[in-house]
Amino acid sequence: RPTRLEAAARVRVRKPNAWRFEDDGLVPNHPKWPAIQYRGAVGLKGASDPAAIFEVLFAAHGWKESWRDVVYDSLHYHSDQHEVLGFARGTAVLRLGGARGRNVKVKEGDVLILPAGTGHQRLSMSRDLLVVGGYPQKGGYDMCHPSKGDHDRAAISVAKTTRPKADPVYGAGGPLMRHRRIS
Repeated sequence: RPTRLEAAARVRVRKPNAWRFEDDGLVPNHPKWPAIQYRGAVGLKGASDPAAIFEVLFAAHGWKESWRDVVYDSLHYHSDQHEVLGFARGTAVLRLGGARGRNVKVKEGDVLILPAGTGHQRLSMSRDLLVVGGYPQKGGYDMCHPSKGDHDRAAISVAKTTRPKADPVYGAGGPLMRHRRIS
C-alpha cells in the first residue's frame, strides 16, 4: 500500500466541473450542492495497485468506509451520505442527476463527488473498470431508488446531511469546500 505522502504525490491540481440537478419528483438530488468531477486528478501510471492510491488518499481526508467495485447499472442514490468515486481502471459513461440528468464520461484517474441525493447509474463500461468509493461518515449508507416512496423520505434526509469536513482529493481547502460555501 502507498503511504499518505506517496498517494498525495500523485494528485494533480484540476479545475472542477460542477453540475446541479433539480429534484425530478423521483430523485431528490441535492437542493444546494453540485456534483463535482475532477478529470485526471490522480496520476496512476506505474501504480501496482491504483485502487489503493484512492483508498489512502480518500482516507487521509476523512472519506473512509471505502469499497472496490463498479457503479451499479440501476439508477440509485444515497440520502444519508455523500459519496466519492475514484476511477482506478477503465472507462465508463454514467448518468448523473436521474432520468433527465447528464451523461458523464469517466476514465482512469478521474474523481466524482456526489452529494447526498444525487442520482447515479452506469450506462456503459469497459471490461476492466474498477472504482473505489468512499463516504465522509461512518456507518455505511442507504440505497434509494427512483420511486415516490423513497423520494419523500429521502428529501428530508438529504437536507439534513451534514457537509463533509474536507474535499476527498484536495483536503480542507479543496474546490469542494469552496463550492459548498457558495451554496
